[in-house]
Amino acid sequence: MITDLLAPPISAFEAFDDPDGVVLFPEEEEHIARSVDKRRKEFTTGRHCARTALAGLGFPPVPLLPGPKREPTWPSGVVGSITHCKGYRAAAAGRVSDVWTIGIDAEPNEPTPSGVLEAIAVPGELARMGELRAAGDKVAWDRLLFSAKETVYKAWFPLARTWLGFEDAEVTINPDDGTFTARILIDAPIVDGVALDGFTGRWLAREGFVVTAIAVPAR
Repeated sequence: MITDLLAPPISAFEAFDDPDGVVLFPEEEEHIARSVDKRRKEFTTGRHCARTALAGLGFPPVPLLPGPKREPTWPSGVVGSITHCKGYRAAAAGRVSDVWTIGIDAEPNEPTPSGVLEAIAVPGELARMGELRAAGDKVAWDRLLFSAKETVYKAWFPLARTWLGFEDAEVTINPDDGTFTARILIDAPIVDGVALDGFTGRWLAREGFVVTAIAVPAR
């Protein structure tokens, strides 16, 4: 699914289970030594997907340790993103000469728990939710909104290096063409001479999941 949203020169890989025999680097093992089994599986398969994506770019296996905000640290010259939910893990990576930033997220295609939509959505998003639901019931639109906002943050943070809350971006989902746009609602930082004031992404709903992705070409 992720390769339907992200094309070369981005390299992406996904898994629908946790394969046996995946070996972590000692530094990674140390990081999750006290984690519960669920977290260990997510982390291990996520790193497996990430290293497979990196191999598609010609990079050898390297440790991918979490940064200060739990974001994966990539080799010099690479940007990327990792996602995981029950039954699905994926990673995408690209060279900085080709891609400015990448964000991906996957969620189960089912409604969010009670109260979550109201907690994550700004007024404009809530107002459009009725129109989205009228467009069809095969997509959990509130969950898709959540996924898109997660993807926005993952694309934002490596560039801005600051927190971006759910209330700090307004996402508009196009139900017809599998795209979405995000408008940053706080003062946009200037990154490489460009105001970081919004993103455009893609989404799909398939095999019981909603998947979202943002990839901004290098400037």
